Amino acid sequence: MNSSLFRRVIQQYSSIRALNNISARFTSSSAESKTPAESSSIDPQFKQKIDDFIKSNKVAVFIKGEPDAPSCGFSKAVLQILNLHGCDFKSQNILDDQRLRDTMKLYSNWPTFPQIYFDGEFVGGCDILLHMHQSGELVNELKKIGIQSKLSDVNNNTTPSSAN
Repeated sequence: MNSSLFRRVIQQYSSIRALNNISARFTSSSAESKTPAESSSIDPQFKQKIDDFIKSNKVAVFIKGEPDAPSCGFSKAVLQILNLHGCDFKSQNILDDQRLRDTMKLYSNWPTFPQIYFDGEFVGGCDILLHMHQSGELVNELKKIGIQSKLSDVNNNTTPSSAN
């Protein structure tokens, strides 16, 4: 498979995952579906610590490494996107705690890291955040949770004539 075709397949797959994740967030009700954390065998006290961290921060990320020294390219990309938008966020280094790393995969029903949460809701991973950033959707999603993106002025000042 040539590399450009492969990239297009990956981009389409990422877009479909992003849309499915967003769709699921808005179409499922808490009464009719349980979160993966509720249906799996996560220690209730540990789950409560995770819940508290996620719900007490408008933007919470679970990354490999620290914000000033990410340990993988995907974590670095997520941090760069959040910083580009001027987001305040709190992070947890999943490399420091194997139990946290294993539990977060069950909690979110998402097998990879980083994992991003906005206002207590799971958003997805690097691919979804990147897609949201590239499409301009991230500015709107941040606005919904009370965060003014640094890029909102840039997006508002763009005119069709400046795009030529």
